Amino acid sequence: MSVRTADRLGGRAAVVGIGATEFSKDSGRSELALAAEAVRAALDDAGLTPADVDGLVTFTMDTSPEITVAQAAGIGELSFFSRVHYGGGAACATVQQAALAVAAGVAEVVVCYRAFNERSGRRFGSGVTHREPSAEGAALGWSLPFGLLTPASWVAMAAQRYLHAHGLTPEAFGQVAVVDRRHAATNPAAWFHGRPITLADHAASRWIAEPLRLLDCCQETDGGQALVVTSLERARDLPRPPAVVAAAAQGAGRAQEQMTSFYRDDLTGLPEMGVVARQLWRTSGLGPDDIDVGILYDHFTPFVLMQLEEFGFCGRGEGADFVAAGSLPLNTHGGQLGEAYLHGMNGIAEAVRQVRGTAVNQVPGAAAVLVTAGTGVPTSGLVLTDDG
Repeated sequence: MSVRTADRLGGRAAVVGIGATEFSKDSGRSELALAAEAVRAALDDAGLTPADVDGLVTFTMDTSPEITVAQAAGIGELSFFSRVHYGGGAACATVQQAALAVAAGVAEVVVCYRAFNERSGRRFGSGVTHREPSAEGAALGWSLPFGLLTPASWVAMAAQRYLHAHGLTPEAFGQVAVVDRRHAATNPAAWFHGRPITLADHAASRWIAEPLRLLDCCQETDGGQALVVTSLERARDLPRPPAVVAAAAQGAGRAQEQMTSFYRDDLTGLPEMGVVARQLWRTSGLGPDDIDVGILYDHFTPFVLMQLEEFGFCGRGEGADFVAAGSLPLNTHGGQLGEAYLHGMNGIAEAVRQVRGTAVNQVPGAAAVLVTAGTGVPTSGLVLTDDG
């Protein structure tokens, strides 16, 4: 196999700043204002100024263009700007894009951002209400006429098959919900701060799309999150300990669709995350036993279990027992179920805090953190490590 650029990326860039707005259900301000606030907070955290920034990366779904955010945040000339597609699957890929730009020398300081009024404005959970003719729309045409109109209904199909294949009940998904909410309960920044749940609470929550209950589905959030990426060399001169990008990857599987890959041979796994997992382990030289904390994208609880299995933390169908055993500290900020739904960007920030040793629910000696982005769509992942 030829050596890829990704193989030479590890250790060349680091996340040096994180910043966020408050997480709310009604921000009362524009998405541009949220983005600019998060960007400025991340730069302050990094000990840098807007004048230091020459690159910006965001999502295709973001409504605040790079040049507009640059103006609003006081940033000057840009030598690099990029957007990554597929919703939450883009989260870790924004950092990969930034790290690649830094490693290639086309930018020195790149800010990744995501900001939306996802509760008070457009609500992704409301599903498809109108779609212009397109290739993506044509793919959804095989599902929408049969009532599969929302992300929950799309995921429910795979979740039902997962339970059937492994002889499980929907209560298996509750393990993830309980862990996330336990961590959110002790995180003052989390929407569900002070509100843990039990397995009984999960089982009593109403059905959204069987076998998914309300507490299997992430919340909707207004807010913004930004991350600052620069070279490891420069990072060592900044105030905060760097979170080194040890590996970064994107992945799309065969027969990949956006949340509706129902024509695959097997619906009980996440092939796109398998692609990411193989790359991350190969390029970082690490494996499941080396990871101290897992920040796994949790828009829906079943896909957390499948991710653990794709990464080799446990066998197929064993994800729920693995979570219940507490073998890996998981979503220590509360995840998107408990802290906020920021398309996974807040999860990257938590990984940085764990590496720095400043997390609210700090894991002692955390030196390597796995972060994943949205699943069911083309996705991405990171391994962040300390500078030891």
